[in-house]
Amino acid sequence: MLYKDFKTSIKSLGFLSIEDFMKYIGVTSADVLKWEEKDDVPYTVSLIVHLLKGEKNLPNDSALDNVIEECLPLASLLEESSSFPHKLEEMFLLQKQLNDSTNGKNWELGINRFGKDINWLRCIHMEVAELIESTPWKHWKNINAQPDMNNIHVELVDIWHFLMSYILQETNVPKAVSLVNTHCIYEAVEDVDVKAMVKESEKLSYISLAIETGNMPTFSGIERFIDQFFRCCKISGLSFTWLQKLYIGKNCLNKFRQDNGYKEGSYIKEWNGREDNVVMVEIIETMDNVSFDILYEELTQAYNKCK
Repeated sequence: MLYKDFKTSIKSLGFLSIEDFMKYIGVTSADVLKWEEKDDVPYTVSLIVHLLKGEKNLPNDSALDNVIEECLPLASLLEESSSFPHKLEEMFLLQKQLNDSTNGKNWELGINRFGKDINWLRCIHMEVAELIESTPWKHWKNINAQPDMNNIHVELVDIWHFLMSYILQETNVPKAVSLVNTHCIYEAVEDVDVKAMVKESEKLSYISLAIETGNMPTFSGIERFIDQFFRCCKISGLSFTWLQKLYIGKNCLNKFRQDNGYKEGSYIKEWNGREDNVVMVEIIETMDNVSFDILYEELTQAYNKCK
């Protein structure tokens, strides 16, 4: 495909600019400059454009079979991504309900119903620290230990709770879904680079501190947060599908905790020698689609056995 034809095609698909398309398929500006110089777009990208258009007659190429095999995971991801807006809306609504019930109806003003200040930025900063604690980052202790990837994923979900709350504090659910939607389309890595994961996670803290200290405007900070959060998910091997399942699981567990004395200090977090997070993950691993109500009932049964 010629570069000039490529520019016309992506506009017909609804992308406002080449930069939007670049972000969508995960290529760099350097790649696009090479295409423009040669006036030739790689066949794989041309195929993606055809797939997005829904055209049956695909472009011919001698290496067609190999290219299609390479593109199948992306095609599958694109098909799956059609459900992402609905899943995002569900998560934002669940988060709002949890915040309403836990903090009171006007929590967006930064104070809960008990007069306690709410600081979502500090919450994110602290959860990042807990994520890093799940890795062997210390140069003086357990230097050959393995990272606890299951807990790292749970900590990312905790960060997602607080990031969604911060976004909802500044805007509404439809706008929040619109802001996040295109960032959810990514392929999580299989081989996690722990050092890179720690560095990228720390950037979430830097963004928190930059906004808190007035060195970054709130709304541009939100956009940076969203982009950086999903970058962390990608390099941590956490797919959006598993993020969504874990989120519903953790949201349900948070509601369960509040209903069983978490705020008052009477809640039991260790269930027969295992943390409640671990029990929750084991339950959702058996569920194709995580149902909040069914999971709540399962948690109730498991909790009653440890009291």
